[in-house]
Amino acid sequence: MNADSALRTMAGLCTAILLAAALSLAQSVLAPVTFALFLIALAWPLQRGLEPRLGGAVAMIVTLLVTLTVVGLMVYLAAWGFGRVGRWVIANAAMMQELYLRKLEWAAAQGIEVAPILAEHFNMRSLVRLAQEVLSQLQGLLTFVAVTMVFMILGLLETGGTARRMQAMGGTGVAVLEALAETASKLRTYMAVRTVMSALTGLAVFAFAYAMGLELAAEWGVIAFVLNYIPFIGSFLATLFPTVFAILQFGSWQSAITVFASLQVIQFLSGSYIEPRLAGARLAISAFMVLVAVFLGAFIWGVPGAFIGVPALIAALTVCERFEGSRWVATLLSGK
Repeated sequence: MNADSALRTMAGLCTAILLAAALSLAQSVLAPVTFALFLIALAWPLQRGLEPRLGGAVAMIVTLLVTLTVVGLMVYLAAWGFGRVGRWVIANAAMMQELYLRKLEWAAAQGIEVAPILAEHFNMRSLVRLAQEVLSQLQGLLTFVAVTMVFMILGLLETGGTARRMQAMGGTGVAVLEALAETASKLRTYMAVRTVMSALTGLAVFAFAYAMGLELAAEWGVIAFVLNYIPFIGSFLATLFPTVFAILQFGSWQSAITVFASLQVIQFLSGSYIEPRLAGARLAISAFMVLVAVFLGAFIWGVPGAFIGVPALIAALTVCERFEGSRWVATLLSGK
């Protein structure tokens, strides 16, 4: 029995590794499909509610337009915030390089030795290159959104028929359909809570940056709003970017520490105190598994994977909870 258990464990690990490798290799196809399914889960109630009054075709068109407007707004906000900061860095590269050299001279005068590798790679030219790369990545995001919307159109056309076929199957088909419906409901709750908290966090970051005299205060608020949709990684980056910017603008470590500490307090109150109370027990998930989902998604698919990691975890746990053989997985990994 011990040998059999060890073999099953090794087979499970090998299967998981192969699955992760396959997901990574097929990112260009599977990532848009996954996001399309996620958007369908969010938008389907709108289409279903409009169909009796407008008809199937018109309801689908309205649903697509609403979804495209929301997604386009999010992409625009991300492009606007990061684009403005990136252009500011490029435009002020000479000033920042001079400030950087002065800091190196000050460190040398105080007897602080800066590692050659750090001095070579962490400089203003590196920041400019990073800003340019961010701007180029934002352009690729438009292609990703376009492909995702094509898959969403095809999915919405098939959703009603697929649901009827699964209902007619009975037994397992009905159970899977009910699990998918519950998953979609939980995903809508998750996104509603995340949107409210992202908006509140963005407003708080904007207010603090404005009061602190930090340039591009509105941009930092928008960036915080967008990045807050990615747990842990997004909130950390939303704190790190303004902190580095504060060093460049004020030239003072004290100001940078103040910015970092204040933004960390905002993120802590938002993510660890207010949001769990809004989400309630319905979306209770182990914090450890949320962290694993975010980092595993980022490892496999990059930024899109980091965003979709938690929704994928919610879907997996909801389906596991519906079936007796896998219910223990949902019980073990829930935060209840």
